[in-house]
Amino acid sequence: MGRNSDSIVTYEPNNAIKKGVYSLVREIIREVADNRWLLIQLFKRDFLSMYKQSFAGVAWAGIIPFLSIATFLVLQRSGVLSVGTMAVPYPLYAVFGMMFWQVFAVGIQNGANALVKAGSMIVKINFSRKSLVIAAGGQALVTFLIQFVILGLVYFYYGITPHPTILLVPVLVIPLFLFTLGLSFLLSILNGIMRDIGAMLSFFLTFVMFLTPVLYVKPSAGVLSVMSRYNPLFYLISVPRDFVLYGRTGDWGGFAIAGLAGVLVFFACLIVFHLTETRITERV
Repeated sequence: MGRNSDSIVTYEPNNAIKKGVYSLVREIIREVADNRWLLIQLFKRDFLSMYKQSFAGVAWAGIIPFLSIATFLVLQRSGVLSVGTMAVPYPLYAVFGMMFWQVFAVGIQNGANALVKAGSMIVKINFSRKSLVIAAGGQALVTFLIQFVILGLVYFYYGITPHPTILLVPVLVIPLFLFTLGLSFLLSILNGIMRDIGAMLSFFLTFVMFLTPVLYVKPSAGVLSVMSRYNPLFYLISVPRDFVLYGRTGDWGGFAIAGLAGVLVFFACLIVFHLTETRITERV
């Protein structure tokens, strides 16, 4: 016999967890880079499909925030609630808050439904499913840019010169966007398994918006004040808004912690998505 018949060959499954976090992150970056053309095409498709059959088109990105602001104004003038006192006109304060909030709301809604909407595509084509979530979440940045232009018109209307810190807006929105994208990766998987997630998401976001000082000043005392202290969205939205509007804020510590938490959520959920995306086709 020319070969040892007693030799034993052991086969082990390709366990991605054994690669380590660093290797997984490198693998994810390489995968996204290889699929960048598809990601861009998906982004264009989502953007065009969002507005091409709409009468108002991209104007909806400004109409929806103003409807929310108008609702709060009516409630304030009717004595139902108080938005608090601020050193700038309320529409300017509210538009800034909605501009940051929409990054979270639009990003979560689009990202969570990305896999479900592309169910037939996932089954037929082998590609990185991350591209779907990233492209869908990227629509939030488009909405953000449109509302940023509207913000400039509000400044012009009131004859107010923006504080120089407004130039830091693109940097200040990064932690919020990473936090949103991370949650989108996780929710997209859960929504593929349990469709109740997508159905409840719109109600949940409305509920969270009312509990977060987006369209009103954080109360100095009471339940909302205590809840805001432990709400990461308060720091990721209100701190950048106050800093850009007034050039100062007293919650940099909370913003740093919330920002770090957002980055950790992003990487944790991205890795979970990467380890489970090969099984998504069976569920969606």
